[in-house]
Amino acid sequence: MKGFVDPGSVSTESVQVLKPDGTLVPDHGYDIDLKEEDLREIYRVMILTRRIDQESTNLQRQGELGVYTPALGQEGAQVGAAYALEPQDWIFPSYRELGFAMLRGVQPSHILHLFRGTWHGGLFDYREYCIAPYAVPIATQTLHAVGFATGAKIDGTNTVAITCFGDGATSEGDFHEACNFAGVWKTPVVFFCQNNQYAISVPLAKQTAAPTIAVKALGYGFPGVRVDGNDVLASYVVTREAVRRARRGEGPTLIEAVTYRRGPHSTADDPSRYRTDEELNTWEALDPIARFEKYLETEGVLTAEFKEQCDAEGREAASKLRKEIVGAGPLDPNLLFEHVYAERTPNLEEQFAQFKRDQEGQ
Repeated sequence: MKGFVDPGSVSTESVQVLKPDGTLVPDHGYDIDLKEEDLREIYRVMILTRRIDQESTNLQRQGELGVYTPALGQEGAQVGAAYALEPQDWIFPSYRELGFAMLRGVQPSHILHLFRGTWHGGLFDYREYCIAPYAVPIATQTLHAVGFATGAKIDGTNTVAITCFGDGATSEGDFHEACNFAGVWKTPVVFFCQNNQYAISVPLAKQTAAPTIAVKALGYGFPGVRVDGNDVLASYVVTREAVRRARRGEGPTLIEAVTYRRGPHSTADDPSRYRTDEELNTWEALDPIARFEKYLETEGVLTAEFKEQCDAEGREAASKLRKEIVGAGPLDPNLLFEHVYAERTPNLEEQFAQFKRDQEGQ
């Protein structure tokens, strides 16, 4: 398959469906198989993701969040990949996967309770949305995804797991252990690396000596593919093929979505200390939303009325988010004991009783 690096071969080819000017790449080799309503939905979620992302950054700057990790510039990689999943497929995110959550319909304020420190992991129901809690430790979610996918395979549920991480995570042992296990057992998992060029302030060149991150899959016996992460359609078709492989029992795929984090690593970071304005301007010209918008306009799919509808929805969602998160207090701490076991063990009951006594000052 075009773009995929099979065991025994090395390629630095990057899959692209849309050129930076929004025109289709001739003979790109993929069946896009998306209807007009699909294209509009992808656009809507990208717009919503960016608007919520900006409002979240604003809230942190105004002291309502302890920290926030912006996703600006990575909307194409995230929404494209998320759209390739089936509803029963599970997402194992890092701390920057807002696009995945928006596509699944997660309430933004429920995510921000994590960054506000009012509830660990966020408030949304993980089982309802098939999204695991945001993972702050680097690369630990790759192991969680592989474990979950292995269980799904044993249960015969035909469920695929996708785990999201940055280029810096590929320097962690957890990533390599997850790949090794998944390769040996042909686990139905997709490793989705958003190569946004920096692990906080460390550039990719100091992360790895390999020509690409995708070729790392060779060491574990499964395909790797490099994709233009600012091309939402390329992200979609490549992830779709990886998910199909996994569902057929052919094992994992490593996807390297080449993109760029245009904001800081987190709101505690100053990116001007390690990258230039010229570099930032180069990547701003490759904006994933602008590229997709040009394509939709050329195809007659995007109207001025729909654009305004999306913008209005974004403004309304941002306003709602602000109302729900500003001044929000912590939840009932007793709830901590409701999310440990299906039924409380005697030891947990003893801890709960002690906790209640402590609260009552006894």
